[in-house]
Amino acid sequence: MPDVSKMKKPDVKLVLLGDMNVGKTSLLHRYMERKFKETVSTVGGAFFLKQWGPYNISIWDTAGREQFHGLGSMYCRGAAAVILTYDVTNWQSLAELEERFLSLTDTANHDCIFAIVGNKADLTDSKAQLSQASDKPSEDQTECEDERTEPQELPACPTPPASPTSLSGVMLHKQVAHEDAIALYGRILRYKGLDEKSSLPAEKMCFETSAKTGYNVDALFETLFDLVLPSILRKRNENQESPTVDLEDYRGVNRKKGKSACC
Repeated sequence: MPDVSKMKKPDVKLVLLGDMNVGKTSLLHRYMERKFKETVSTVGGAFFLKQWGPYNISIWDTAGREQFHGLGSMYCRGAAAVILTYDVTNWQSLAELEERFLSLTDTANHDCIFAIVGNKADLTDSKAQLSQASDKPSEDQTECEDERTEPQELPACPTPPASPTSLSGVMLHKQVAHEDAIALYGRILRYKGLDEKSSLPAEKMCFETSAKTGYNVDALFETLFDLVLPSILRKRNENQESPTVDLEDYRGVNRKKGKSACC
């Protein structure tokens, strides 16, 4: 674990929410480490620190298991963006976003950006099976911090498709259509009391990804990084207008004054 005293202070926070086994941790490893990892369920939470140009962005991975559910609102506190993640082969994982996880975002920033992400697209879409890991050169990696800690009633999700997921074939049945994610995005905006016409369009904020092949993973994170830049700049301006006092420096100045004082 890196020296805490050398850690850079994050300018803004992103949070991944979603049920267990949808691939949140794998998405994060794919983006940060440029490789796919078979991971175990996250306990509590974990975060990575990503340098994006001159800015530092903390990306929080949260546990999807029921016993850690109460920690979600704590991790979402002050978040500038939330990535609501589901499994495209599992209808219930989309329904859980609305039923269990959306209310946790009440502690996020009032202008929080939401992305709806369907992971495991390689299981249902042949174009997502092609690896994109070599499309871009690996960036200099910022050292990752692996600290583990772990309303309003909305219309219900539509009835899930009748045909079950097939585990026998190479390609699995896709239970969640892109239109279902777009519909959920609209309900999220209404839950937050936001005007759909003045908000970011659903087509831009609903992604299908594959942590295994890297499909659309860079596009997801880099789109969000660009969108949270106004939040970063506003926060920095507020800090400049209301500077904080470093007590250690203040004490050091006082000690020097005391030593130079006349008897």
